[in-house]
Amino acid sequence: MRPAPPTRGPSGWDRIRVPLVPKLLASAGHGPDTADGHPLERRVDDFGHRTHPDQGSSVNVLIVLTSHDRLGDTGDSTGFWLEEFAAPYYRLVDAGAEVTLASPKGGQPPLDPKSDAPDAQTAATRRFRADGDAQRRLASTVPLSTVDASDFDAVFYPGGHGPMWDLANDPTSIALIEAFLSQGKPVAAVCHAPAALVNAKGADGKPVAGGERVTGFSNSEEQAVGLTEVVPFLLEDRLKQNGGTYEKGPDWQPFVVEDGLLVTGQNPASSEGVADALLARSS
Repeated sequence: MRPAPPTRGPSGWDRIRVPLVPKLLASAGHGPDTADGHPLERRVDDFGHRTHPDQGSSVNVLIVLTSHDRLGDTGDSTGFWLEEFAAPYYRLVDAGAEVTLASPKGGQPPLDPKSDAPDAQTAATRRFRADGDAQRRLASTVPLSTVDASDFDAVFYPGGHGPMWDLANDPTSIALIEAFLSQGKPVAAVCHAPAALVNAKGADGKPVAGGERVTGFSNSEEQAVGLTEVVPFLLEDRLKQNGGTYEKGPDWQPFVVEDGLLVTGQNPASSEGVADALLARSS
């Protein structure tokens, strides 16, 4: 999530198939190397690709959202961050991907109300608010327990503070991430959603992000929103404790890190870039 105001800055299988376009044009004027008009710094290793899926191809992408709606003991609401769902959702759909939405409890995932405030709106969130079909799909996410990694080419986790409480510890989500990686399929997460990686382990029993270059919501960004003492752990610190090489860009600016099968983004502004990188790796 962003501070207020920021310095800048979808029961049953539910899939979408639309004509594939050769370039991702979810937002007017945003090329694959920009997000919200800001340059996107992308780190790519030898496993990465800088091209999008070929026209005529189709990828099946699972999006996993949080079901947690309480911000610790504050009495405030939390959930998923709208931009972090809407921006990748449209990048994927506009690129011709089939998208399935899931959450631990199924049904309507909780939306962090701050992410729907006037000062948090983007082209993607405004498009979502005018898109009745997308809203209906979001209201009927499938229960995560019904999902099989073998049915998909990739998985994407949007952030918001909710994943810090449920997806970080959810055994079904953890097993799903481990299955995607064991099958050689990319796993992407943005902002607080890399929390879903912290308890997942590889075949060697070590953290899946240990020894990998990763990013996620930084300590300085958490401090800026005043929630350092509220969240169950600081994501930057936990990723480091797990043996990951944590990298970050300037606060609130797009920053994406790709390493092995992991694609991570630092903050909401990184959402489109993470989706672009995930599509490239799924082609």
